[in-house]
Amino acid sequence: MRKLLLREGMKTTISVIGAGVGSFPGPSRAHPRLLEEAAKRLKEQEGGLLIDSFVARCGAGLELVMTHARGVGDEEVRSLAGNVLHSCAEIATGLKLHGVDRDFSLDAVQGAAEMEFEERESEPVLLFMVAPARAGAWNFHLFRTFADPFTTPGLVREPAMRDGFVFEVHDLIACRKAFFRTPNESYDLLACLGASSRYVVRHVFSKEGAIAASTSIPRPDRSGRMHAGASAPVMIVRSESGFPAVGECLTPFTTPFLIASGLRSGRHAPLMPVAVCDAGCTVGDGPPRATCLGFQVSEGKLIGPADMFDDPGFDLVRSRCIELADMLGAHGPFEPHRLSLPETEYTTLPGVETQLRDRWGPLE
Repeated sequence: MRKLLLREGMKTTISVIGAGVGSFPGPSRAHPRLLEEAAKRLKEQEGGLLIDSFVARCGAGLELVMTHARGVGDEEVRSLAGNVLHSCAEIATGLKLHGVDRDFSLDAVQGAAEMEFEERESEPVLLFMVAPARAGAWNFHLFRTFADPFTTPGLVREPAMRDGFVFEVHDLIACRKAFFRTPNESYDLLACLGASSRYVVRHVFSKEGAIAASTSIPRPDRSGRMHAGASAPVMIVRSESGFPAVGECLTPFTTPFLIASGLRSGRHAPLMPVAVCDAGCTVGDGPPRATCLGFQVSEGKLIGPADMFDDPGFDLVRSRCIELADMLGAHGPFEPHRLSLPETEYTTLPGVETQLRDRWGPLE
């Protein structure tokens, strides 16, 4: 009989921390050796620091899924994640994989999605991953899931959901946050979320304060400023019993929604939901992929996962995403395929502009 690590009254914490520590070939996908190393290192901590763990991937991103009873923001859990990813980076260096950060540190961690909660009688949890993308990739999907009754009829039918939800939104430029209560403040919320290069949904709560969703955001740079540069943002969503149903959480992904992808100098592309086996980008390094793993959480243990996008119900949106990606790709270096100049600050394009700086003269 397994040892129970959650005493009565204790809460479960799910921490998802990841980074791109090396991929093959090029930026296509994480190498199996890295997944094996990460899984082994995390397994050693189960029964001690951790209750359970799982290693996931999407594209070149490597995600460490950990459950424990230490709460959100625990330094020992974060340190463990940094050490595991550093060990993976050393292996990636030896294999001469693509995109290895040889000075890997906690600063290279792309951010953490975490939530702490008291387990319900049944606790379904969905883990969404995307690569390559920028912060703000989940804004559309979170609004549709938690604030749109055409996506989530439960907002109308279920007494526990009729009061709506509270969105915690972070301003990545001004380093501030605000809370918006739906449905009363839905239009104010949309005014911010539509500018996903600046405003990002960090958490969603019930009106009673129960955590419903959590996303990762970039860590501040040395100047203390956060930015929406290339990364592999993740999202954790609790479903059912007062929260949107599993199917309602997945429905927004049937729309081929355009996001800012982090490839090259940055571009807009449709987010395509795929099975985990199809999460490596090939043709044109895109379109960006989204994956979803479903778990039941029981006393901190992860039951699963189920590959939620491994479903022919998403075949139509996948075809539409590919068609839309081809259409945008035909624009080449022109907008709207290419990101606007303010969004390219953390890409290679500013270096090109520097080379051309002396070519310009005043207008007569």
